[in-house]
Amino acid sequence: AHVHRSLGAIWHDLAHGAFHFEGRIWRTLPLLIVRPGELTRRYIHGERARFVSPLALFLFIVFVLFSMLSVIGAHLEWSGNGPGGDAARVKMEARIADEAQQVVTLSAQRAAATAPAEVARLDAAIAERQREMAAVRTAIEASRGELRWLGKIHTGWKRLDKGLTKASENPNLILYKLQSNAYKFAWALIPLSLPFLWLLFPFSRRFTAYDHAVFVTYSLCFTSLLLVALSLAGKAGVAVEWLFLIACVAVPIHMYKQLRGTYAIGRFGAAVRMILLFVGANVAIVFFALLLVGLGLVG
Repeated sequence: AHVHRSLGAIWHDLAHGAFHFEGRIWRTLPLLIVRPGELTRRYIHGERARFVSPLALFLFIVFVLFSMLSVIGAHLEWSGNGPGGDAARVKMEARIADEAQQVVTLSAQRAAATAPAEVARLDAAIAERQREMAAVRTAIEASRGELRWLGKIHTGWKRLDKGLTKASENPNLILYKLQSNAYKFAWALIPLSLPFLWLLFPFSRRFTAYDHAVFVTYSLCFTSLLLVALSLAGKAGVAVEWLFLIACVAVPIHMYKQLRGTYAIGRFGAAVRMILLFVGANVAIVFFALLLVGLGLVG
């Protein structure tokens, strides 16, 4: 048999071996979005050759998400010390210059005034301008040193103290590390989320840790896919309020449908567990954020 040895064959092998685009990926994504419970149940019960594995799909979607964010230029930036903060300081300094010019003009008028009432009015106007200048100067200094207090913290752990000092001096570097670590350690969301799902079915013999792991990973796949769509919509100009509303509605509904379909429970049981799982998911996100911050500071 003829063996293809071209660059095209490499891409074909990649698509076939990693994702089986001939059918598996297109069978998986529609069910993930519309019938997540059916997808999870069928995968758990042995139909693994028909669908992309949850972990492979999750890693692929996370890769797409962060690649897309990099391409569209969406990155974390500290407003106090970044370009946005610099622009704000330029505006405030221009305001100080304008106020100073007004003080000079008012002072000249004050020197020429003779009527007591006019002198009092000009003195009050000058004092008001000087107060505004002082307030703006205070705001400028605050914007330059918003995180200086971090460098004054001493924990006794040299690596952490050094990281805190760096964060106070260059917050954008820490934010860059945070975003980079979020991509590298996105998989950590799976073990962080598992305990909260297990608590919904404590000591149940019907469902194993494997079942919960498949559920959590497919749920994270949907959430990551939703973030991709919302990021593109935001880039297209959709208001942040609408994006937030869509996320707050879509994720709980997806959780409800997945719980009901996977574990074959009633509507009331699925609704109660959905609320508890949604709360647990947010707690897991907080733990994940703390993990990223810690890695950014000591890394």
